[in-house]
Amino acid sequence: MDGNGRWAKARGLPRREGHRRGTEAAKNLVVECRRLGIASLTLYTFSKENWSRPRDEVGFLFDLLVRFLKRELKTLLDNDVQMRVLGELSELPLAARKAVQHCVNKTAHCSSMILNLALNYSGRDELVRAVRDIAASGLRPEEVDEQAVSDRLYTAGQPDPDLVIRTSGELRLSNFLLFQSAYAELYFTETLWPDFDASELKKALDEFASRRRRFGKTDEQIEPAG
Repeated sequence: MDGNGRWAKARGLPRREGHRRGTEAAKNLVVECRRLGIASLTLYTFSKENWSRPRDEVGFLFDLLVRFLKRELKTLLDNDVQMRVLGELSELPLAARKAVQHCVNKTAHCSSMILNLALNYSGRDELVRAVRDIAASGLRPEEVDEQAVSDRLYTAGQPDPDLVIRTSGELRLSNFLLFQSAYAELYFTETLWPDFDASELKKALDEFASRRRRFGKTDEQIEPAG
């Protein structure tokens, strides 16, 4: 979800207003994905690299997260959306940890859609954690396969993403779901995150629907029989 700061700057507004408007875009996208029947959505909310931002901005981001979760818990429950977290929560400020855990607990029974918040998340760190867990488990080298790794990721038990969307014209994954996105379709848009609405999502989904997903196969292999 990229471009909050640039959105604000282009309008002569403080960066905080861009982040605030970004949370509104996030809420609307969750509701729209639920309406469309999308089973799982992951929002890259705060990366491990984001700690390098100015301290006051980081503090504001976590305060905004707390307010957002308190305000939108009812939206999640009304839409039967289960919230989960990808990332290391122990390093978050106490108020943020409590707000996140409260939402996770309150929505645990919801089953129509999974909303993953990638918080204090890093794809490389996730893989390092998985490798350490494997090493500590006593598995023999020949027993280590893709499933063994997948079972030790934050997304264990969830399907891999079909589509990865990045806003604001940036053309990179930035450490996002590196293992899980091996066969995902990538969609990049110049649209800044606060302006990414239902119509922009439709563009991304239409583009996704037009692509032929080969997974290493030839066109002949994926053509329907007959």
